[in-house]
Amino acid sequence: MSLRIPEQPGQLVAKGACALISDTSSRNAIAKQAGDLSVRGFLADYFSTPDHWDVKTSATRVLRALNGWCYSQSTFVEDGSYVASLSAMVYRGREAHLFHMGDTLVFRLRGAEFEQLTRDHITDLGGYRYPSRALGLDGSIDIDYVRTPLKQGDIFLFTTQAVRGTLMPSDYVQLIRQDASDLDAACERLASAARERAQERGYGGEQFCFQLVRIDQLPGEESDHPGRIYGDLPIPPELSPGERIDGLEVQEVLSRTAQSRVYRVRDTHTEREMVMKAPSPELSNRNAYLEHFLLQQWVVERVKSPFVVRVMEPSRPRRFLYYLMVYVEGITLAEWARRHPQANLAQRLDIAVQLGKAVQALHHRDLLHQRIHPENILIDAHGQVVLTDFSACHMRDLDGHRRSRELARQVGLSEHSAPEYALNDSVGRRSDQYSLASTIYWLFTGELPYALTPDQLRSHTDIERLSYRSARQVNPEVTPLLDDALRRALDPQRSLRYRRMSEFLYALRHHDGREAQGRATKRRWLREPANFWQGIAGILLLLLVLSWLLR
Repeated sequence: MSLRIPEQPGQLVAKGACALISDTSSRNAIAKQAGDLSVRGFLADYFSTPDHWDVKTSATRVLRALNGWCYSQSTFVEDGSYVASLSAMVYRGREAHLFHMGDTLVFRLRGAEFEQLTRDHITDLGGYRYPSRALGLDGSIDIDYVRTPLKQGDIFLFTTQAVRGTLMPSDYVQLIRQDASDLDAACERLASAARERAQERGYGGEQFCFQLVRIDQLPGEESDHPGRIYGDLPIPPELSPGERIDGLEVQEVLSRTAQSRVYRVRDTHTEREMVMKAPSPELSNRNAYLEHFLLQQWVVERVKSPFVVRVMEPSRPRRFLYYLMVYVEGITLAEWARRHPQANLAQRLDIAVQLGKAVQALHHRDLLHQRIHPENILIDAHGQVVLTDFSACHMRDLDGHRRSRELARQVGLSEHSAPEYALNDSVGRRSDQYSLASTIYWLFTGELPYALTPDQLRSHTDIERLSYRSARQVNPEVTPLLDDALRRALDPQRSLRYRRMSEFLYALRHHDGREAQGRATKRRWLREPANFWQGIAGILLLLLVLSWLLR
């Protein structure tokens, strides 16, 4: 069992505080690891979810991920399984959110009323009682969810099924109310009384545990407004070089768009140079964009990759809504290509693989970048690729694919965008794969793979006019296997591209391997529409001739 109250006021407002308890069978030593993992994992992952997610979304996704891990691990062990009961309660604003699986117990003491908030999910087999619904018991999980208002003075008790049959509800009320100011002492009284009752009935009380949570003070009703997630921080005004904000002096205006402002700033206290990104002042009332702005900040904070720019913590408390990133002293990929026209294929391929790893790091967090092109990629003095722009970044499975596609179109499509964006089709990781491959194709050749750009596509029939231009025709250094890898990743039909980004990166790294050319040739033959239909026509002609001869 554990409890966590965030120290940062902003995180306390956005995510709330959390108390939880987990219990496992004493006859299953392996399950104890699941109990420990579920408590530590839930606290770590829940408070790492995006600030704009609601409590139910955040907790449910974390629990499903934990359940999937426990269930998969059980297939690799014998004489046990990773199964645990779990009850977690999140206190946010003036409400409590309870998530429950199995047979752990949560009670609420309000005045003299003592009420059980959880249901017991138990199956009786051969005289033994087993949880019928618990973490790791099945590949899919059914989570009980209860949302209840809080009142000042509410006390919540977390305990285990082993306590059943020892204390009565009146005992709980009396022992807790005896001195409710000291919750540790109240837990000791409960444990001592339960142990005595258990010994009277002939069994031990080693597995008894109690955790008490008391609501001492509640925020005002207005503080639970969704806008409070942003900490009520105002959007910074328009800034110019030389002006200061929160001890940050603007050195240079890097970008001004309809949605955001990007500045190079210097911390006057630490002398560090950083990049500040803030919403555009004209968008102060557009909460939808502010929600997406926080997602951008979460991307920078949570995606751990040397190829993705890192977040910086300000040396002073923020009085405005913005976030800070490491200042990367480098040039864009477009500028690098102009300065290094004689760079060989190995140098360009190294940049391509680094960029692929950056996109892969986003995909591991279920994020789509949606705006990969040479102007959004920086290369530092050491030749390392750093991905910096997340203006169109979106969660892959939030509200389906529609919002992701609309966001990308709102920010603006580029010549490297996948065709499905222009045609309003479903988008996904393979859409990023197309943009990545198109950028790599441009890096190798200086040209685009198709004569038509996405903004010229009007209907699905236009896809038939897209004919891949072999990269080898422009750059003879490109090997046949590398050209075939690009051709596949750039297929106008999303379903025909590589299933995973790792497959595409593997093909890039092994472009000169001694692999069977027959499969590559076959794939190229199938992807050429003219060759395909000529082959079909030849087969039909042969069958027609045979039918005449056999008459």
